[in-house]
Amino acid sequence: MLFQSSIRKELARSFGATLVVLVTIVMTIVLIRTLGQASRGFINPQDVMLFMAYSALGRLPTILTLSLFIAMVSTLSRMYRDSEMVVWFTSGQGLAGFLRPLFRFAWPVLLVITLMALFVWPWTNQQTKDMQSRYEQRGDIDRIAPGQFQESSSGNRVFFIDRDLAGARSSNNVFIAATEKGKNSITTARSGRIETLNDAQFLMLENGQRLENVIGQPALKISDFEEYGTKTGDANPLSENAPEAKLLSTRDLIKTPTRGNLSELAWRVGLALASINFVVLAVALASVNPRGGRSGNMIFVLLTFVVYNNLVNLGQSWIFVGLISFSNFLLALHGGVLLLGLAWLSKRQFNWVLRPARPLRRAPMAVRNTDSELP
Repeated sequence: MLFQSSIRKELARSFGATLVVLVTIVMTIVLIRTLGQASRGFINPQDVMLFMAYSALGRLPTILTLSLFIAMVSTLSRMYRDSEMVVWFTSGQGLAGFLRPLFRFAWPVLLVITLMALFVWPWTNQQTKDMQSRYEQRGDIDRIAPGQFQESSSGNRVFFIDRDLAGARSSNNVFIAATEKGKNSITTARSGRIETLNDAQFLMLENGQRLENVIGQPALKISDFEEYGTKTGDANPLSENAPEAKLLSTRDLIKTPTRGNLSELAWRVGLALASINFVVLAVALASVNPRGGRSGNMIFVLLTFVVYNNLVNLGQSWIFVGLISFSNFLLALHGGVLLLGLAWLSKRQFNWVLRPARPLRRAPMAVRNTDSELP
């Protein structure tokens, strides 16, 4: 009882500290990336915090797995370094006996990782995709901010308005520069308003002037108008495209077992299986030389996590292109890692020697010279 409780308490402290550090690092990276996307016009600047929350929530299974792995390895390595392992070994606890308290501590975290990988991950992807689609596919007029030049979604027009009129979808001092159908045009007006006609948005300009010329020709056409309308976008701009595999729920992936869906399903299931294997690997890899440095073993542990995680991502692409089947990949990678971890744990448990035994050398027999003793 004392053996298990002491390990779980130290694991809880180490896991909490590691999780806070990793979440802070990931949130900082996500913040920088999100601000960059907002500055380039991919997401609404007002939705930066919400977009960050969804992005961090989708990365939480990987963060939890790494936090759990580091916490277990650091705890067991500290016990080696402070010679606590010698005490537990002499009291009858073998190295394999650490698996039970580790799994008793880790099973709630493993359950959260599994649920988030299978259900929360596609939901966060869908939410962020919807936010980006609504912002990218909004009408040209919706992109305009007073006092700023703004390019249209198609890239062939530039809009400018002086200021919005309060309480109405209209503005003063409108400027539009466009390049369409081999012509350059510049349109200015004292005022403009937005109207919807036949499921399309039109900008109706009043009291303005239009300059138009054909590209490559010096002729210039000048027109004055009292009212002029130009199409700015569709009233319902959201397009109905086929959803990506990462946006589909796990149930839909199972119902439609295409290569793309199976590759995504293998990645989600792989996160759950990898988190279980990391518990076994933590016991097998947790070893430290008290006379050596403290960071050497941790670097090897982080390298193991990176390689394993990259193999999961690589297997996703292999399934997508048809190089390996779904079941064979799960069995080969995750089953192979589990067997490797158990074999390494058994080697350390029973002190197996992996090098071949050297042949024994016989010592040369001493020959006694008896010639001098003869009479």
